[in-house]
Amino acid sequence: MNLNMSSGESLVAQIQGLSSNINDLTQLRTILKQSDELLHAESTRLAPLLNELDPLIHSLGYLYILEVCTSAPISKEQSNDLVISIARFINVCSAEQIRLVPDKFISICKRLKDQVLLLEDPMRGVAPLLTAIRKLQSSTEHLTTLHPDFLLLCLLSKCYKAGLSILEDDVFEVELPRDLFLYCYYGGMICIGQKQFRKALELLHNVVTAPMPLISAIAVEAYKKYILVSLIHHGQFSTSFPKYASSAAQRNLKNFSQPYIELVHSYTAGKISGLETCVQTNRDKFESDNNLGLVKQVVSSMYKHNIQRLTQTYLTLSLQDIANTVQLNSTKEAEMHVLQMIQDGEIFATINQKDGMVRFLEDPEQYKTCEMIERIDFSIQRIMTLSKKLTTMNDVMSCDPSYLGKVGRERQRFDFDDLDTVPSKFNI
Repeated sequence: MNLNMSSGESLVAQIQGLSSNINDLTQLRTILKQSDELLHAESTRLAPLLNELDPLIHSLGYLYILEVCTSAPISKEQSNDLVISIARFINVCSAEQIRLVPDKFISICKRLKDQVLLLEDPMRGVAPLLTAIRKLQSSTEHLTTLHPDFLLLCLLSKCYKAGLSILEDDVFEVELPRDLFLYCYYGGMICIGQKQFRKALELLHNVVTAPMPLISAIAVEAYKKYILVSLIHHGQFSTSFPKYASSAAQRNLKNFSQPYIELVHSYTAGKISGLETCVQTNRDKFESDNNLGLVKQVVSSMYKHNIQRLTQTYLTLSLQDIANTVQLNSTKEAEMHVLQMIQDGEIFATINQKDGMVRFLEDPEQYKTCEMIERIDFSIQRIMTLSKKLTTMNDVMSCDPSYLGKVGRERQRFDFDDLDTVPSKFNI
């Protein structure tokens, strides 16, 4: 069956007649795919046909026409109507139908993202793209190509909590490596915005250590932020890479991040004056990287980590001694830092206002409350699920032809059967 492009009614009739079950939808998809070039050639005549289709019942046909109608360049004045049309379709469309042509659905979603950025109103795209991701996903373990776009809009609109909603999902299925890189990079930035530094480190670590044949700009920027967040959260950073990091990362990332490596050395020295000098020396570089705010947090964190080290040595200490040791200007500043750390749960201490003495205490958590038991149980269940998932993935990989072929080639290079396990003769 071929579409008669001279008749809009014929097109609408075929869409309406072939949208009732999966067999008809498969046939409709074939027809629309074969007629894709004709549809684009008639793009200016198709827009009125959308009024005759129900975006819920006829999602597949509606999507094809909508994609054609929105593919042409438009003015900024027309962008608002386009955003409304696409957002309305995303909200009501059938997930079952749009998954038959995911490339078309992704195309209109990216068009929506481009238009809200053109309108300088990224917040308008946050809710529609979140809905689009959930409809496109086969499961929450599936990382779609829309994830990075959604997180970018969350960043630009400062809707960090909306971004966190998908960062909580465990990801096991990735379509394109670049999607994973951007997902982890943008996700790390969102977690930084929410002061969730541990999660941010996890995501940025994934970018830095992911397999990569060549170094990428995303990995370089992630490495810079990884250094800064490590200093803020842990008070230290190791410049050596784990063994599983790619050789490209190990060879090149440090070379592109020299000011940040210098910052690590200054931080490790423990002198606040030296750290501030390093910041001033490289201020232009930090600012051009849009990392100056994080660098300032690094400087502030040095006071915090120095105070935390004191708790490992002393039971009581005066505010004056803390100020002198940590290199603060006054006892008032020392008191403010200690109070803030107590409030954040970073140390456990009491301050005697009469004599200005600080008493450091042990962690009061006894790990026997109902809430704590639930948290531990949740962590155990999550680890068990992850273990089962990894076992399944290992079994699947063990049967993968490409993997077996590569292992076979490697084994041919080292035929251990031809080697003597014990020398037959010693030369003394």
